[in-house]
Amino acid sequence: MDRIGVIGTGTMATGIVQQAAQSGFPVVVRARSQESLDGCLGGVKKALGRLVSKEKITQASADEALGRIQGTLALEDLKGCDFVLESVAEELEIKQPILEKIDQIVDDASIIATNTSSLSVTKLASLVSRPAHFIGMHFFNPVPMMALVEVVRGMRTSDATHSRVVDLAERLGKTPVDVKDSPGFVVNRVLFPMINEAAFVLQQGVASAEDIDAAMKGGCNHPMGPLALADLVGLDVVYAILDSLYREYGEPRYAPCLEIKKRVEAGFLGRKTKRGFYNYEK
Repeated sequence: MDRIGVIGTGTMATGIVQQAAQSGFPVVVRARSQESLDGCLGGVKKALGRLVSKEKITQASADEALGRIQGTLALEDLKGCDFVLESVAEELEIKQPILEKIDQIVDDASIIATNTSSLSVTKLASLVSRPAHFIGMHFFNPVPMMALVEVVRGMRTSDATHSRVVDLAERLGKTPVDVKDSPGFVVNRVLFPMINEAAFVLQQGVASAEDIDAAMKGGCNHPMGPLALADLVGLDVVYAILDSLYREYGEPRYAPCLEIKKRVEAGFLGRKTKRGFYNYEK
């Protein structure tokens, strides 16, 4: 697989575009609007600029990576891509028409993947005509820094597709881990109940947010406390994933804590709104 297509321009998609371009792949990134496309390309340029300023890469390497990226507003421009990754919002209603249309555009040998953290890969595969060529690749934020990719096989994903995607992940400089198509996969199924429990500890007044995070950093050797991590991920995303896990499994431990829900209702979503469990306006 030599030419990669990415659908989406959010934080995750932008990181994937950067990683692919830095790894030597020509990348076509499709956006819904010129504004979002400019934001994605600007984000990649800014990230590469930071690496240059820190002397992690040379300016020539940054320019070469940027030169490998082609932006477009048309899904049709993804024709000819050997691998197309959909990385849009975690809602079936948004992913469905995109997958159905891209299925009609790409070549028969092309692989279509979804960067989902909670939706069923098997269900998404049913939306395309060649489910054997469909797979899940769950990247982690920030993509250029996080080594892990969960490779998720749907029930009809072929061995050949799986093998090619594992190889691609390694060529992207990532560590692929095989997981079954189960809600939350591995990381989110373990991580988000921990964040939820930290919010319950805060709600019950056992300790402050600062002390909860300090305890988990000092006692479990975590680089970041669960509440600070929730603010980084975005409390709206945390709530959505917990709610999805709760609906899928029906277990109370996945039911979002009110300390999360009420902040989402108030618009306190974490770092991106300057306020979540912590205040970032200072």
